[in-house]
Amino acid sequence: MTQPVHTDSVDALRGRGTIALAVIVVGLVACDGSAVVQDAKPAPEPANGGIPWPAPSDPLDLAIAAGLEPTTREFLDFHVHAHLDVFVNGSAVEVPAGIGINIEDPAVQTTQTDLGPTYGGIDPPCSQPCISPLHTHGPDGILHTESAVDQPNTLGQFFTEWGVALTDTCVGGYCSPGTSVQVFVNGEPYEGDPAEIQLMDQLEIAVVIGSPPDEVPSSFPEA
Repeated sequence: MTQPVHTDSVDALRGRGTIALAVIVVGLVACDGSAVVQDAKPAPEPANGGIPWPAPSDPLDLAIAAGLEPTTREFLDFHVHAHLDVFVNGSAVEVPAGIGINIEDPAVQTTQTDLGPTYGGIDPPCSQPCISPLHTHGPDGILHTESAVDQPNTLGQFFTEWGVALTDTCVGGYCSPGTSVQVFVNGEPYEGDPAEIQLMDQLEIAVVIGSPPDEVPSSFPEA
């Protein structure tokens, strides 16, 4: 069951400006807690930067580019999970497994699941850095922060690790004003720079590009 939206936590995450990405401004939430999105035209295929967006081949280089320091194992001193949904013209885009992880390192374990392979379970540690404190284990959209430092990461850092552009005008190759892009946090329209969204525990983030899906998630998925 979808949980009610808690606006106090969302307000704390909002920036001061109006998001340039949001071609359509929506301020409604359905009574069941799901976001209500006005219709939009289908997004045209961009010349560059369109889907699919696979996991990059240089995960640790991109982690460093995002300002993160790869380590030889997972640390759970600061351990939070946010969830990311991305839709293009109503269809869900896979957030790949293994973002921020060198899955070729022999110490990184691979587990087969119904969704596909997942990566992690590093024990003993890698002989050299092999995992970013911000990563995905599986293709389930859960963004894991497993860090020795008590500091939230940001959505912009994750998109840098993914190798997908995220600015106040573009997501990948989809850019306003030619394409409608809407961002929601816990079911509410986000009005700041999406790259600055802090990845707090149980946060649900939805990026809707072009024509929307029938329903936009508004709460962290139940296990």
